[in-house]
Amino acid sequence: MSTAMQALRVGENGRILTKADGKPFFWLGDTAWELFHKLNREEAELYLRTRAAQSFNVVQAVALAEFEGVTTDNAYGRKPLTVLGDGSPDPSQPDTAGEYSYWDHVDFIVRMAAELGVYIALLPTWGDKFNLMWGKGPEIFTPDNAYAYGRWLGARYKDTVNVIWVLGGDRPLHTRRHFEITNRLAQGLAEGDEGRHLRTFHPSGGISSSLHVHDEPWLDFNMIQSSHDVGERANYKLVQNDYAKFPAKPTFDAEPCYEDIPRGFNADNGYFDEADVRQAAYYAVFAGGFGHTYGHHSVWSMSGGAYDSVEFDAPGAFFIMSWQEALHRPGAGQMRHLRTLMESRDLARRVPDQSLIADNYTGSNYMTATSGPGYGLIYSPNGLPVRAKLSQIPGERVKASWYCPRSGSVTFIGAYDREDARTFTPPSRGRGNDWILCLDYE
Repeated sequence: MSTAMQALRVGENGRILTKADGKPFFWLGDTAWELFHKLNREEAELYLRTRAAQSFNVVQAVALAEFEGVTTDNAYGRKPLTVLGDGSPDPSQPDTAGEYSYWDHVDFIVRMAAELGVYIALLPTWGDKFNLMWGKGPEIFTPDNAYAYGRWLGARYKDTVNVIWVLGGDRPLHTRRHFEITNRLAQGLAEGDEGRHLRTFHPSGGISSSLHVHDEPWLDFNMIQSSHDVGERANYKLVQNDYAKFPAKPTFDAEPCYEDIPRGFNADNGYFDEADVRQAAYYAVFAGGFGHTYGHHSVWSMSGGAYDSVEFDAPGAFFIMSWQEALHRPGAGQMRHLRTLMESRDLARRVPDQSLIADNYTGSNYMTATSGPGYGLIYSPNGLPVRAKLSQIPGERVKASWYCPRSGSVTFIGAYDREDARTFTPPSRGRGNDWILCLDYE
């Protein structure tokens, strides 16, 4: 295992994650829900090495996957759970028999991720296994077997530093039974791993985990799924809502619009592109997110090509490429610039700070801002002029620069006296011409 890997903790201010040595951790995640279920060892290695080279440091994946993950085989002909005499998979009896079980394959992928410096945000199950609101399930969880499964899973990965537990799985908690299953699973995980790993909850679309479980003592930080609906990106509102909650818990958007996913899940509406995924990323982070997760429609599903649905049985326009091709889409390559920018500034004391913006826009031109000791950052999604309050930045004079989220390049503008407001015009304008105004005191 990589010696660089450290356990993650919640920062003292309740706003960020830190490594065990206290240094802030900026989460740059990728979505690979079907990683364990669909890829073989060579494919998993290709995926992980590519994402690590692109500066991703977290991968979100599911043990009991969405696409019939308990009833169909993985790449090596193995299923994760023992099947009872009535044909039902039993979560209290993971199938570890024989050579190279399903869980041996999960172990291999988790170990390889650690060697590459990547954490695995590991969902014990997809939500259709406890709430068959849609999908194929089957519903197999009870409070008792959820506890047993969680305890087994926690114990198996107790000494594995690069694991983060993610409960939920894109389904809401509608009934008392759903809450009981979730809480018992969380209890089992903590008893199994002796509380060594962080725990969070992946909600359904358009909400945050805070809606259901913010006050649960086991929830260490919140996850948002701002989702893939049509309309302008406004995920900053969900982040702002979480940021205002008490007690303070870190929050971030773990499932924004995926690159190349049909808008509103309908290919007739067109597809989200790199401009959309960048806007979602900077909106969420500047609004107070401690990190961000990117996703591509063909990668989360590990699609083998162009298909018309999640059945993958006919060509079409719902998935438009293979996961191997999708690894190199422009939005994926540009996410590293978000991490580079944020890690170049003080993360521990950073706050969302709309007071930096003297005059804002609405809708798709809305700007978000964040600041820390001696700096301020303002995101302009379409390159419209930024009227900034330089008086909000401490110091005698303010140095201004443009940061390009497409290339990571920095262009120095000039140094200015601290005045109430000054207008800065980005180098280019129009859709896809987003810019960050960086303000630093001299």
